[in-house]
Amino acid sequence: MTDRPTALTNILASDIPPPVQVLSVSKTGIKLADGLILSGPVVFLDGKVFLWDVPNGGFSSRWEGWTNEHWSLFEVVVPKPEILVFGTGARVEFVPPRVRSYITGLGIQLDVMDTRNASSTYNLLAEEGRRVAAALLPLEPKLWERKKGF
Repeated sequence: MTDRPTALTNILASDIPPPVQVLSVSKTGIKLADGLILSGPVVFLDGKVFLWDVPNGGFSSRWEGWTNEHWSLFEVVVPKPEILVFGTGARVEFVPPRVRSYITGLGIQLDVMDTRNASSTYNLLAEEGRRVAAALLPLEPKLWERKKGF
């Protein structure tokens, strides 16, 4: 609900946003149920989609340049998800102990799998009403472009 007055009120609206649902994952990107295609790294959290700025689009020297700052969204969100499903791209990648301990230190269970399986797992858990988030790397490297002046 918004604080500003509107001409219409959705009496069926809930305070809980509907979960983001992944329709498919391909080399083009992650296609959402509404048809939107996300070509780079993203985070799904609390019914919202965040473009995720990670080193090298998540590829090439996989963990070089990654810091806790890349996971800081999960520090500030309330309530925290109980599970973070991490899709590491076309195949499952080893997650360094420092990343795993950082996430679990926030009280969040970390499940790591390839992005296709992570998307399916996220869909299932979200449909069950679980407090789940997904951090998904694309199948092929893609950096989000930064626009000057923003």
